[in-house]
Amino acid sequence: MSHDIYHRLVQETDEEQAILQRDKKVKKDLYTNHRDFIIQSDKLMEPHTMIMVRKHTRFVDFPKHKHDYIEMNYVFNGKLVQQVGDVPLELQTGELLLLNQFIEHEIKACGREDIIINFIIRPQFFDYIFTYLAADSTEHNIHDFLINSLFEHTQKGQFLYFAVSEVTTIQTLLQKIIIEIMEPNVFSQSSIKLYMGLLMIELIKHSDKMKRLTDTTSQQQVIMASLKYIEENYQHASLYELADKLNQTHYGLSKKIKKVTNKTFKDLLQEKRLTVAKELLKSEDIAISAVVEQVGYDNVSHFYRIFKTKYGVTPKQFREQFRQK
Repeated sequence: MSHDIYHRLVQETDEEQAILQRDKKVKKDLYTNHRDFIIQSDKLMEPHTMIMVRKHTRFVDFPKHKHDYIEMNYVFNGKLVQQVGDVPLELQTGELLLLNQFIEHEIKACGREDIIINFIIRPQFFDYIFTYLAADSTEHNIHDFLINSLFEHTQKGQFLYFAVSEVTTIQTLLQKIIIEIMEPNVFSQSSIKLYMGLLMIELIKHSDKMKRLTDTTSQQQVIMASLKYIEENYQHASLYELADKLNQTHYGLSKKIKKVTNKTFKDLLQEKRLTVAKELLKSEDIAISAVVEQVGYDNVSHFYRIFKTKYGVTPKQFREQFRQK
């Protein structure tokens, strides 16, 4: 990390100056419109932005709160003392903490040299990441975390703590993401997505340095296996085939999927097929009828109907709009 970035981070923000001079407390209206202290991503970032970084406000205790986004605390310098749920934690330089949007935490006042970077990540961003991670393995805790954050409607709070200060690859990726956001260029958004994907892979590779709040339940393992099955077999996926593979009844599996993801097996399969179809439609070399067949549909009219319902345009219009960009 360049000295210039450090110099910028250590400077007091307007909010920090107000706290030091007069307020002595967090102004909640800067973070939320809710009566409950739930920090809103729309207060901190543009609607179209999936991820950003923000320096944590120092010099004041940050009261108990939740977020409507996934947060990652990275200790750039110094330490971070907080309580996550019922668990007290003290993070040191180079360590990081992933918190889903259902966990409640409170943070002790940071000193001038305690520079904490908050990564603010919309859950939708991890839809993109999960597509790539789900094909690797269902054994890792980070998959469990993503499942809970993306699909869990019981609002189960969860965090992952990574003591990775000595892992050079992780530190380098974190610093690259910070630089891309603080010194943006035309390629920054694409670079951030790639770096974050690589960061997730590195965190999985160093899962021995991870601590977590809860254990994976058998139900969550079934859901992770189901999502992996859809990722790998979306062209010909069947609930009955999946149920046989998992030694489940089809109606029991259907209920579990609906309970955890708030979507049916058919919904999840359709979302995957449409996502793949969008990528295929960007290529002029593939006829639309061939796209329909490749993603597993045998009725072109039906595909047109569900595609337009999902995206507001027909496949042909989508291709034309993409060509004009």
